[in-house]
Amino acid sequence: MNLSRSHLLTEQPNPASHNLDQMSTLALVDLFAREDQRVVEALAEAREQVAAAIELTAARLDKGGRLFYVGAGTSGRLGVLDASECPPTFCTPPDLIQGIIAGGPPALVRSSEGLEDDPTAGALAIAQGGVTRQDVVMGIAAGGTTPYVHGALGAAREQEAATIFLACVPPSAVAVAVDVDIRVLVGPEILAGSTRLKAGTATKMVLNTLSTAVMVRLGKVYGNRMVDMAVSNQKLHDRALKILQDLTGLDRESSRRLLEASGGSVKTALLMQAAGVSRCVAEGLLRQHQGKLRAALLSCSASLASG
Repeated sequence: MNLSRSHLLTEQPNPASHNLDQMSTLALVDLFAREDQRVVEALAEAREQVAAAIELTAARLDKGGRLFYVGAGTSGRLGVLDASECPPTFCTPPDLIQGIIAGGPPALVRSSEGLEDDPTAGALAIAQGGVTRQDVVMGIAAGGTTPYVHGALGAAREQEAATIFLACVPPSAVAVAVDVDIRVLVGPEILAGSTRLKAGTATKMVLNTLSTAVMVRLGKVYGNRMVDMAVSNQKLHDRALKILQDLTGLDRESSRRLLEASGGSVKTALLMQAAGVSRCVAEGLLRQHQGKLRAALLSCSASLASG
């Protein structure tokens, strides 16, 4: 995609920061606070598109598909970050949500923005990921023009995968053929062209919303508790015990014994306690109901203290 970037909204100077280098430190902080309010407003304006992306992704993942985030530079790093946070938060397999960044893992810690200009590399990444029509590919490009991302989206469409695009410029500036087109128009950056600022914040907010809501739809959450988390360190172990205490009414020691009896699964432990069944029966009920705790509870007329 050979488009000049100079006309893009993300490249324009921000009138509010024309004297940035002359501002006091407090004035700088105040300016950032004011400008960041625009991110929240812009996300609200894109709410229908974000919701559509959530529904599309949840439907594909519920049928065995995967989600791939594809980006370069800051956009790519944020995609990898969100993908890497899903296994510990929701106990998902590492390949369920994957982040692909131009330049591969080295680009996470060392700038390699020049690699974003190769659409063929983006297409190759999709091929290497084994993307199929079951999957979802979400291209992330703050300025909308990144050739690597467009190459990946084109290859994904050829495989009949569902496609989502996230950018901070309007469709009139950069048009793209995808199933869901999300445009979060945060306006010019305080530091002209530095899309790690408002555009980066907007991207993080969209990805937070999308991945968390998808996990809710997949039954990884009960009420507002992460009941399908991996109990992999002391902090998460303590959180698991707190969830068990709150939802079952058990004391901490009883919750600890219950968690051990469940094999370290909060979801299994909750079902065991509420339904009065063994670990084996609880695991079977969860499999029967695609891992959805609320559905499993309803099937045996059991309930928890809250949620």
